[in-house]
Amino acid sequence: MFVILYYDVGVKRVSKMLKVCRKYLTWVQNSVFEGEISYSNLERLKSEIGRIIKDEDSVVIYVFNQMLYSKREVLGKDKKEETKFL
Repeated sequence: MFVILYYDVGVKRVSKMLKVCRKYLTWVQNSVFEGEISYSNLERLKSEIGRIIKDEDSVVIYVFNQMLYSKREVLGKDKKEETKFL
């Protein structure tokens, strides 16, 4: 399945969310991720997120059984193409 995930969490939890989401999905831009993921990995991801977020935080996940859009259009710099090596 294909998912798009975005979040709005407290500043103290942003780095934890980034780390967890990057394990499963591709970082697109600040607080936005997308990618193919299995049902079991999606459940793991949601479980890990559940241990991080607080009541005031928000995480939205769009789940598509098939990738229905025919093209991905980016205006400006495509941050998905960036690769960082530490």
